[in-house]
This record gives sequence, structure tokens and C-alpha cells, in this order.
Amino acid sequence: MTYQFEPIGVIRSPYREKFAVPRQPNLVKVAQGELHLIAPYNDPISVKGLEQFSHIWILFHFHQVDPTKKRLMVRPPRLGGNKSLGVFATRSPFRPNNIGLSVVKLLDIIVEQNQVILKIEGLDLVDGTPVIDIKPYLPYCDSHPEANAGYAQIIPEQQLEVSFSVQAKLFLESQQNYPQLTILIEQVISQDPRPAYKRKNCHEQTYAISLYHFNIKWKVTGKLAIVEDIQIVGR
Repeated sequence: MTYQFEPIGVIRSPYREKFAVPRQPNLVKVAQGELHLIAPYNDPISVKGLEQFSHIWILFHFHQVDPTKKRLMVRPPRLGGNKSLGVFATRSPFRPNNIGLSVVKLLDIIVEQNQVILKIEGLDLVDGTPVIDIKPYLPYCDSHPEANAGYAQIIPEQQLEVSFSVQAKLFLESQQNYPQLTILIEQVISQDPRPAYKRKNCHEQTYAISLYHFNIKWKVTGKLAIVEDIQIVGR
């Protein structure tokens, strides 16, 4: 049997590519985005009562994952990328149906003309992600502090120390419309978005990530990441 699902909304996110997206929600707490509902769900009655909840579950489709790369075994980054586990024992995006699940903070609900927009925070979703469903987060049954989480029991430690070049600092000071951009960049890079095999390289390496319409170039030496340059790209 096969089933077909239609998206009920789409994500607008500062993450323009997979490389910068944190591996779990709420690791980058200042990451804010929007969930735009689409017809026929962009009706205020579809979210009536949702304002009572501080957090929501978002079910979504990993739309940038190659559907032909379905795997029964994957290598979780938390295990250094060199140990394989069954796909159902991980949160890998390479899943049988490429369905993801994230809990995010609900900041506000905006209703304007024919638009219903959910303002959210702590998201780990790339821009343009199709949303399949939304459910309110219920602390009494969704939170289990006593649960055993195997190899991912605690929040991962900061992987990289982040600093900014003089040039990057001057650029950030000029971006008055993005007051939290510095913190966002720092939190994203400190999680070390590099593949596990790249982290073992002790030589200096240069990378680039895209956040909003900014291209951010940074280099890594050991455990230090230096943001060297930030440029505006096409909006």
C-alpha cells in the first residue's frame, strides 16, 4: 500500500542550505523562522486555540534528500561517523519515507489577509521545507526527563570556539536589521556543521555557509573557527 500526502505549509528559514542546519532543534536557540500555511489551511480557523501553546511539533519532508538513498544502516555524527546503527535507532534524514519531526518554540501567530504565519524559534529546518502536519506540544505526555537516550543522552558540547575577524565585525555592526546575526553565526558554527570525517583533519580548512542572504566564510584550525568574511548575496 502507498499513501500520498499534500503539504499544509512551507518553512521560511535563515538556513539556505543543508550544510548549516543544526542536527537537532533548539541547539541554535536564536534561529527564528516562519511557517507559512498554504490553501486551504491558510485560514485562521485552522489555528484557533494554538496560541495557548508555547511549543509545537512540526512533521515535515526532507525534500533535499535523494529519495534513492534509502538506508537500513547509517553512521550517526554523535558517534564520530565511524559506527553504524540501524536507521530506526537514529535521526538520520535518510529514512524510508524521508519524514522528519521537530519541536520548536511558537513565538506568535500572524494573520494578514489570506496569510496565516507561525513565527517559530529554535528550528532546524532548511528554507523551503514542506510541512506535513502541526501538533501542539503537550508537556505532561511529551516530556520524559527520566528517559534513556542511548548514545545521545545529553546535549552535545560546543565543538568549536568561534571568533570574528576585524572585517567581519565591522560588517556585522552595519547590519542593523539583523541584531542577532552575530549570535546566530556563532551558535551555528560552534556546533561544527562539518561532516565527522572532516573534523579529524588537523590542517587549516576553509568553509562557507549561507544564512539569510549572507555568505559567511570561516576557517578552522584545531578547535578554533575564525569568521573571516561576510558578503551579501542575491536575495
